[in-house]
Amino acid sequence: MTKATRRVVTGHDHHGKAVVLVDGPAPNVKVRQTDIVSTLLWVTEESPPDISATADRAARDIGVAPPPNGSILRIVDFPPVSADALAAGRGSMTHEMGIVQQGQGAAARHPFTHRTRSIDYAIVLEGEIDMLLDESEVHLKAGDVLVQQGTSHAWVNSGKVTCRIAFVLIDAQEPEGWMKSPPTH
Repeated sequence: MTKATRRVVTGHDHHGKAVVLVDGPAPNVKVRQTDIVSTLLWVTEESPPDISATADRAARDIGVAPPPNGSILRIVDFPPVSADALAAGRGSMTHEMGIVQQGQGAAARHPFTHRTRSIDYAIVLEGEIDMLLDESEVHLKAGDVLVQQGTSHAWVNSGKVTCRIAFVLIDAQEPEGWMKSPPTH
C-alpha cells in the first residue's frame, strides 16, 4: 500500500485573513485495475483560476485530463508492472482513466499508451520509471522533471519499487497535425 499524501490548502476567512482551509490526508484516492494509485489534490476549471472559493476542488470524480481551460494536481504511485496489469489491455485502462481514444491513429506501442491535450509537468519524487514515446523512451529517477507537450506516451515501471510522481496538467491547444492521433479529451 502506498503512503497517504498530506494536503494543505490555504485560503481566506470572511475577514480576508490568510488561513489554512484543509490540512490532512488527501481523501480522493483511486486504485486503478493496474494497481496504479492516483491521489487527486486539486482541480481548476477556469483560467485564470478563481482563488476566492473555499470549497474542496478535489471532491469530485474526474479522468486524467484537466477540464477545458483548467488544471489538475495529483500524485500517482506506479508499482512495478505486473502481468495482470498488462493483460487488462489498452481500451480497459484508458476507459478507467477517463480517456476516450478517438480515430484509428498509429498502433499503440504499449498497453498503457495514452495522451491528453495538455501540458504536463511531472516531478519524480521517489523511485524510477520509463516513459515510452512512439519510437523512443526516457528513463527518469527521483529528482528528475519532465515537461510533456501532449505526446502519446506510456509510464512503465520495470523496477522493483513503486515510483511516485507529482503531476500538474494544464489544458492546452491542439498542436498542428494532431489528427494523425487525436486528442483524448
